[in-house]
Amino acid sequence: MCATLATALPPLAGAAGSSTAKAPRAERIPRLANGKPDFSGIWQTTSAADYDLEPHATRKDAPPGPGIVEGDAIPYLPKALEQRRKNFEARNSADPRLKCFTLGVPRGIYYPEPFQIFQRERDLTLLFQFGHSVRTIHTNGTDHPKVPNDWWLGNSRAHWEGDTLVVDAKHFNDETWLDRAGNFHSDALHVVERWRYLDANTIEYKATLDDPQVYSRPWTLGVLLHRHREKNFQLIENYCYTLDYDPHYPPKP
Repeated sequence: MCATLATALPPLAGAAGSSTAKAPRAERIPRLANGKPDFSGIWQTTSAADYDLEPHATRKDAPPGPGIVEGDAIPYLPKALEQRRKNFEARNSADPRLKCFTLGVPRGIYYPEPFQIFQRERDLTLLFQFGHSVRTIHTNGTDHPKVPNDWWLGNSRAHWEGDTLVVDAKHFNDETWLDRAGNFHSDALHVVERWRYLDANTIEYKATLDDPQVYSRPWTLGVLLHRHREKNFQLIENYCYTLDYDPHYPPKP
């Protein structure tokens, strides 16, 4: 079982993201000295995406949700779809989150706890309240390591397309899930993220996931991230502990 200190998120303006949303007025978004958008701050989504990325009705362990996947369905290969079904059946004990594992990419972005971005010209550092994981996105023009690795958060290298930060992330392990419903990936996962301001306090976040071992084609998800503007708001201590699940969820014969 995983326990975390609760963090209240006040009502925030804005609805679900839209690809047709107008670009923000350039002078109204925070910028670094070099003119690039500055995403520094504490951010959180109001989406229920972590319960299930796909559209779903109410169930005992999740509120209903419209989903955040473009086209509604993740394009699993047949064998992978069967694994996803098994994951869903075992979700109350098998979700890596319950073992206090790092959430991974992109799950840490839409998990229902805040995270903080510290940005410099050469990189962005993301500090997640859940588990206090730290992810670095390099923006200094360097390439991925030539030797593949199997990192929990992958390796992230980014460039700018106008005011949009485009992040290329790969070199993952296969130990994380994408949500509480058992949606998953392999260590062949390749993620391309796009971060852009809709206004000074709202980020449109999109991620395209490609994994030829699990999906039949690349697919995209998207959420809005809202800046915490409460006075003196800060990340708090997070604690996570595991229990012996067998007495409560004995293995099926």
